[in-house]
Amino acid sequence: MASVVGRFGGWLNQQAYLLVCLTYLMWSLNIVLGRHIAGVIPPVSLSALRWGIAALVLLPFAWPHLKRDWPTIKMHMPILCLLGLTGTTGYAIPSYWGLQYTLAINGLLIQCTMPMVIGLMSYLLVGDRLTRWQIAGIVTSFFGVLVILTRGDPDVLHSISFNRGDLWFLLAILIFALYSPLLRKRPAMHPLSFLAVTAIAGTLIVVPLAGWELSQTGMPTFDAHRTAVVLYMAIFPSLLAYLCYNRGVQLLGPNPVAALYPLIIVFGSVQAMLFLGEVPQWFHFVGTVFIVGGVLLATRMAAKKQIA
Repeated sequence: MASVVGRFGGWLNQQAYLLVCLTYLMWSLNIVLGRHIAGVIPPVSLSALRWGIAALVLLPFAWPHLKRDWPTIKMHMPILCLLGLTGTTGYAIPSYWGLQYTLAINGLLIQCTMPMVIGLMSYLLVGDRLTRWQIAGIVTSFFGVLVILTRGDPDVLHSISFNRGDLWFLLAILIFALYSPLLRKRPAMHPLSFLAVTAIAGTLIVVPLAGWELSQTGMPTFDAHRTAVVLYMAIFPSLLAYLCYNRGVQLLGPNPVAALYPLIIVFGSVQAMLFLGEVPQWFHFVGTVFIVGGVLLATRMAAKKQIA
């Protein structure tokens, strides 16, 4: 059994696009749950709790690798702390703040700028350029996203207004757009020790802010439902999704991975149909066609290079 699991893990570790799709599948549900619970647990505390639990769960598995990689960790502590802040709590805190104030449609529209923002940051920080296929794919996917969000009615765009929640959400995207290209500068170390160090660093950095926040708001109460939501956030969109995402960026680079970001809208729509009982409409199918078509365009050149 162990050999079968090992072979499957080795195979999965080389499937870049599947890893990225799994990441966005887990993150799409995290958006829904974040909107659901962000007003119940204060944002900084929720972020620190999520990543603190993730670090505790990961630590026993990562410990042997942490001991082996400790010299590398000490040597590269500044970049690891920066990756920990931008990729974990530093990204989650403003997004949870934003989800308390903004409408879902606003948050989704702002999120759809992620590929372009990551493309700009990748060019400025590591010199990666978007290819014409990636640009065409991003534009095509963005059109599909608009079709779904506006329900096929362009007049909906005229009724959208932006508030402070949208500004917080935009800040979250800018922070994560720093994390993606900076991953190219990560030191050579085991994926488990890398994720453990960044999760611990990101948590410790915001603990003082979380303490101040709780002194202002009071301690939140937990029932079985809220506990289950926090545990999901800690294990799936934190541990498993980041392992997949980091490996995907390592294999493909930040721009191709960002070009697949609109898949979150597709996954989120399917989850809404399954869990909320929403009935699919014509604009869901039309938008999905454009999103999937855009993803295929964005990945076309990368696939050709792999074949060559």
